[in-house]
Amino acid sequence: MSNWEAIILGIVQGISEFLPISSSGHLEIAKVLMGNAFLPSESLLMTIVLHGATALSTLYVFRKDILAILKGLMVLEWNPSWRFALWVVLSMLPAAFVGLFFEAQIAALFSGNLILVGLLLLVTAALLFFADRAGRTAQALNTKSALVIGLTQCIAILPGLSRSGATIGTALLLKIERSEAARFSFLMVIPLILGSMAKSIMDLEDSTVSVNYLPLGLGFISAFITGILACQWMIALVKRSKLTYFSLYCSLVGLIALIYGLR
Repeated sequence: MSNWEAIILGIVQGISEFLPISSSGHLEIAKVLMGNAFLPSESLLMTIVLHGATALSTLYVFRKDILAILKGLMVLEWNPSWRFALWVVLSMLPAAFVGLFFEAQIAALFSGNLILVGLLLLVTAALLFFADRAGRTAQALNTKSALVIGLTQCIAILPGLSRSGATIGTALLLKIERSEAARFSFLMVIPLILGSMAKSIMDLEDSTVSVNYLPLGLGFISAFITGILACQWMIALVKRSKLTYFSLYCSLVGLIALIYGLR
């Protein structure tokens, strides 16, 4: 993997992880356009690094929220921090179950299947379109809505279905207040990302890979910087009801991916 390929993949990951356009789908498209010439172990290592970068971006943007939650968890009594932690745990259970028991089936879908990516990008576009037109969104997050959003996150494992788009869109359809919908969507995925990284690192130990640190470092830096910018931008866009723009974008890219995959 060249330095420029690493930088491009980092930018794609950093932007698409937070914007509702499907990071997995765009990474598949980027790999296809680059010729899909990466070794499996090389691709896995870069994936670990890029996900670590975007996880760190999330921690940076929400550092005050996370610090407040951690302080609340140190108090051994029921409070908003413990309640939020419970909602995060509930939301991650469906995706964790699918990831543990259906890993091989899911991995088979991440193989340059542009037809599937295109179709699911169109599904993402439809969800964003209707979510942006949801009525008054002023409901508070609760246990039931956290579980429903978690089920949506589970389905969004599929390449082309945006995780942030699916979870934020579902929250808006459930009438959750917009800033809270974005906050929960980004914070709920941190444990899953860290768990997935740990699993990937263990899988990597079973393979032999020659590590070239410069592309990894460049990919990490580009993903981290663009991730911060994209996360902050997405929060502002959700508050201003601007998801329709991403619906149009996903429709366009989805159609292009379908045409390219069918040719």
